[in-house]
Amino acid sequence: MTGKLEAFAKANDVRYFLFNFTDIRGMQRSKLVPAAAAPAMEEAGAGFAGFATYLDMTPAHPDMLAVPDTSSVIRLPWQPDVAWVAGDLVMDGRPVEQAPRVVLKNLVARAAAEGFRMKTGVEAEYHLIDADGAGISDPRDIDAKPCYDQQALMRRYDVVSEICDAMLGLGWGPYQNDHEDANGQFEMNWDYDDALVTADRHAFFKFMVKSIAEKHGLRATFMPKPFLSLTGNGCHAHVSVWDTEGRNNLFHDPDAELGLSELALSFLGGVLHHAEGLCAITNPIVNSYKRINAPVTASGATWSPNTVTWTGNNRTHMVRIPDEGRFELRLADGAANPYLLQAACLAAGLDGIGNKRDPGRRSDLDMYAEGHRRRVRRLPNYLLDAVRAFDRNTVLKDALGAEFSAAYVKLKMQEWDAYSRHLSDWERETSLDI
Repeated sequence: MTGKLEAFAKANDVRYFLFNFTDIRGMQRSKLVPAAAAPAMEEAGAGFAGFATYLDMTPAHPDMLAVPDTSSVIRLPWQPDVAWVAGDLVMDGRPVEQAPRVVLKNLVARAAAEGFRMKTGVEAEYHLIDADGAGISDPRDIDAKPCYDQQALMRRYDVVSEICDAMLGLGWGPYQNDHEDANGQFEMNWDYDDALVTADRHAFFKFMVKSIAEKHGLRATFMPKPFLSLTGNGCHAHVSVWDTEGRNNLFHDPDAELGLSELALSFLGGVLHHAEGLCAITNPIVNSYKRINAPVTASGATWSPNTVTWTGNNRTHMVRIPDEGRFELRLADGAANPYLLQAACLAAGLDGIGNKRDPGRRSDLDMYAEGHRRRVRRLPNYLLDAVRAFDRNTVLKDALGAEFSAAYVKLKMQEWDAYSRHLSDWERETSLDI
């Protein structure tokens, strides 16, 4: 591998590399490395103090090294003399098992050993807001049903087109951009790929959207529910499993109901079986539960699930089958860690395949209108419920790794405790006179 970054720098006039990794909370961490110094770090990696990030470490831990995966290198379209490269964390010569990219790579390797290759695409929704975070950046974007609003979309053409042009230049295959269901909300779609490639691109996409928004004097947020009355930011994942060569879609059976093979149904059965524990990963912050359990929004629908159910082409369920040979997991939100989202879905699906889990009968009900009348499993109400469900789920914890799972539960409980110690205006308004 030695020399690949040097060759990339020379071929692309790159002066600096961002040696990057994503921590458990989903925060991207980097060191800015001069291109002249990059070859020396290509095998050894750039050094970090793990305690200074959202990893379960102390100041006593030795140096943590981010070893670049040179196949992931991306030149910044908005700053072309800088390139970003995803790294895998190593400490004392061993992989850091709690590192999200390492967790995903371990699951990808396990799937390959079983003859499977998961491919995914993501739909990462975001809001463009004022630079100070006070509100929607477009004061004219006020319609109750703004989805696909042509005028509102074109008022943000400068930002949206620059992001899409960047993806075109990177070869990601973007194919549509739209104004979403909330005021100031947008979504961009690009081609699906192997799970690790999609995770790297998802991580970079969030960095890119935020950076280009800042360039235009705005702020982009992927926060699940930044405005209580508006639809929140989802991160739908489209999932299929292929053979190890990536040529045959093992989810596709044209003669089966909805075009899904028995393998696909077992994988789906695993995802549904582990739904409550999955929520701790796919909906990982306190604010997440203001989205999936939200009251009706200004547009008339939240577009987020609240039941552990699956369906055909119906957007009111946790899982939708929009086309043959794949399913759409509608559970995750904008706070989901790009690597852990893929890893958790794969872990649940592999368990489903291994145990031939039955997803049960599909439901074609409008769950928003009729779900409250049905006895079906409900998604967790709060982050605390989801973390406890994950901590009880030995299958998911074993698949994601003992070191990661212990670190994740610890950090999420600390997050819940910090939230619980916060005194809100609502508490004072309702309790001062007690």
